[in-house]
Amino acid sequence: MSILAGTFLPTLVRRERASLTAAMLAPLAALGIAIILNFSVYVLMGRDPAAVLYAMLLEPFLSWASFSEVLLKAGPLLLIAQGLAIGFRAKVFNIGAEGQFILGAIFASSIPIWFPLATGQWIWPLMLILGAIGGALWASITAFWRVRLNANEILVSLMLSLVAAQFLNYLLLGPWKDPAGFNFPQSVMFQYDAMIPTLISGTRVNVSLFITLALSLMAWVFMQRSFMGYKLKVGGLAPRAAGYAGFSEGRAIWLSLLIGGFAAGLAGAAEVAGPIGQLQRSISTGYGYAAIIVAYLGGLHPIGIIFSALFMAVLYIGGDNAMVSANLPIAAVRVFQGSLLLAYLIAVAFVRYRLEWPHAHHRSSQP
Repeated sequence: MSILAGTFLPTLVRRERASLTAAMLAPLAALGIAIILNFSVYVLMGRDPAAVLYAMLLEPFLSWASFSEVLLKAGPLLLIAQGLAIGFRAKVFNIGAEGQFILGAIFASSIPIWFPLATGQWIWPLMLILGAIGGALWASITAFWRVRLNANEILVSLMLSLVAAQFLNYLLLGPWKDPAGFNFPQSVMFQYDAMIPTLISGTRVNVSLFITLALSLMAWVFMQRSFMGYKLKVGGLAPRAAGYAGFSEGRAIWLSLLIGGFAAGLAGAAEVAGPIGQLQRSISTGYGYAAIIVAYLGGLHPIGIIFSALFMAVLYIGGDNAMVSANLPIAAVRVFQGSLLLAYLIAVAFVRYRLEWPHAHHRSSQP
């Protein structure tokens, strides 16, 4: 009689050389897959999918007021994603940018809260510096636990985000609560000199957008042209080879986490000193988590991240439009973001790997 000797299940085999064209088309393929999947979800929800996609993907471009809000949202997403991408390429997975964002906002807010009568154009730049320091310090806790105690940086950084959120609640319900704020958990409004100057008249877009673009250029130079960036990439691709070459794994972990924390903290400072103008509990809007999607959707490349940050900002503003015009729940917007990341990871997997189907064969055996 015959028994099955092989398997019909395919296996993933790494390609010798990934196609550059396929890698560039992967985000577009992921977007198409995400649109098709969510189109089906909207139909099942009883919503008009055409109206939802129109409000989500087209309306943000139809007026200058809407597009200026897209630019405003893109700033913190871009800044955080650039910092995270450097660590991700070194295989250091900082998932706690949300907490580092919050600490940056807290550190920056200390100046206008403690010195509400201070004046001068030095205030908002110092707030940005303090915010970046706060984010880096919060990330350094994760780096210490990872290097000295071999703790998993994913779990440590994620748990620290929860601690940061509770610390923010304590401040806004206690010592930093505005006594004239009708019992709302928020700080006093910041003085004029504590606000980042507006970049485009009639909008909320401020100078921090220029700072973010400049830092994106620096991220490209660091990863593509510097020896330290090269060491981080080698450490991520071939850890053993990096070790033989004398590259320090501990130094790479510290540098990756500090850069990510610096960027997230700076984004938090720019948020409270920019469009918000005070420290609020709602400062934690999920930028730190959405930036992970932005980083991967941009292929962990500084230039690609600029476009993915812009697109994610469109989803934020378009999602708000869809909630109003198409009665779409906020959860559906987050499902779109998550499905987009999932589709992109699948597309990238097929860029780097190919399916190999084994030949089925049989053999005979005598009882």
